Amino acid sequence: MELRQLKTFHTVASTLNFSRAAEALNYVPSNVTMQIKALEEELGVRLFDRLGKQLVLTTAGEHFLTHVQSILDKLEEARGAVQDKGNLSGTLTISANEVLCAYRLPLVFKLFRSRNPGVRLIFRSVPNLQLKQTLFEGTADVVFMLDEPILSTGLEVEQLLEETFRFFVSPDHHLAKLTVLKEEDFHGEVFLVNEKGCTYRTMFDQSFEKKGIDTITYLEFQNAEAIKQCAITGIGIAFLPEITVEAEVERGDLVTLPWQNPDLHVYTQMLWHKDKWISPIILSFIEAARDVLAIEDKNKTV
Repeated sequence: MELRQLKTFHTVASTLNFSRAAEALNYVPSNVTMQIKALEEELGVRLFDRLGKQLVLTTAGEHFLTHVQSILDKLEEARGAVQDKGNLSGTLTISANEVLCAYRLPLVFKLFRSRNPGVRLIFRSVPNLQLKQTLFEGTADVVFMLDEPILSTGLEVEQLLEETFRFFVSPDHHLAKLTVLKEEDFHGEVFLVNEKGCTYRTMFDQSFEKKGIDTITYLEFQNAEAIKQCAITGIGIAFLPEITVEAEVERGDLVTLPWQNPDLHVYTQMLWHKDKWISPIILSFIEAARDVLAIEDKNKTV
């Protein structure tokens, strides 16, 4: 059993795609297939199953991945112990949903890259509901979530800043002319929201149910950009974090409605596994995130 086979297995298990794994490792696909086949023959078990066009880990593969992740972590720890701390090298994998990727993390990535140009930074956009699982599976080193305060026995959680959610409409929308809104003003309106499942959508639904607002229509979307564009055209009322619409509000494409929900407390939070070794690379990234987002939080409160 060779180290390169373990790295190849880990990459295939992370991507669940031989072609993407080969591209990430700079191999031809046949080389990846050959390594996995040799590993399976040595272990005497199948590590992957093909279900139609989908590649999935077998139960044996899932168990093996846990041990391989531990081996690779120890290897990274050993490398970090002997390398020049001023010139870090290696790979770091970060995951977040599309909102944080687009509006919070670019400056974090920029600062981290300026401090550690030798580190290969991989980012994967993952739906909010699946982010914690990537830490338990070992497919991400650090993740960022938009959520209410998270409590976990297996994860370290750091709240970085509170996000403000508001309602936004086009300047031509009839509610844009009102300086004060009441619950009855929302009856019969169309709301442009994220799909059910994310925490802030659930909190939004609960707040309206509590106020007895139940004669509204929902149009559900998978991303903030689609919600914004539909609001700009006048289709309905967008429910979004303020960070996603700053440019549109400044240009006058969208107007903020005078309505706030005091029960909605959502934070940008940074998470990592409690048992994971915090390598110099991971620590440097965590510090970069704190540096950038602490400034954002300070600017919000000024």
